[in-house]
Amino acid sequence: MFAGDQNGLRGDPRLKEISEAIRVVPHFPKPGIMFQDITTLLLDHKAFKDTVDIFVDRYRDMGISVVAGVEARGFMFGPSIALAIGAKFVPLRKPRKLPGEVISEAYVLEYGTDCLEMHVGAVQLGERALVIDDLVATGGTLSAAIRLLERVGAQVVECACVVGLRDVKVQHGLNGKPLYILVEPRGQINCPAPSVNGVETCRHDDLILGANFGSPVNTTSKSD
Repeated sequence: MFAGDQNGLRGDPRLKEISEAIRVVPHFPKPGIMFQDITTLLLDHKAFKDTVDIFVDRYRDMGISVVAGVEARGFMFGPSIALAIGAKFVPLRKPRKLPGEVISEAYVLEYGTDCLEMHVGAVQLGERALVIDDLVATGGTLSAAIRLLERVGAQVVECACVVGLRDVKVQHGLNGKPLYILVEPRGQINCPAPSVNGVETCRHDDLILGANFGSPVNTTSKSD
């Protein structure tokens, strides 16, 4: 579900400003990738605040007690949303980043695997959770986050991302969970825009995204 498709936000100028605040860096981190750089959104106080406000308005009255942020850029939005709606923030981290006992959820990438970990005891049975990340392309990471939370008995209410492709839910289903996205990605083929600090940037259409895939591999581990 896109925010702009809803009656209350259809034509909302904040969405256009959020989209335009996100820089596109071509061929990063490898050729063919149009990297959606949300660090420029964070530099724009109004666009950053509007991003958080739209999420907060949506989730304030849904009885959510857990906001789970996916490493690393989910950490940039999750804590502000959690504070505003009266929930706790739970970081979902890459392997060996959390001390103490963790529960892990591995998933298959195009070339290899990756893993998300969460502290044992961070989320309780029956808690209502929101998963937040900056961008979704194929949905593999979000699917792993959902499985991780459901393994400890949480009820995942929804996943939310700042940027995403329209067909992600059709392709991967996110374990049947709804997906809420603010804006579509911006991309380009030719890049006539001037460089910024030596990085060529642009804001056009025709996006190519590098992304992960979502087959699960369940593990549990303990991190020092």
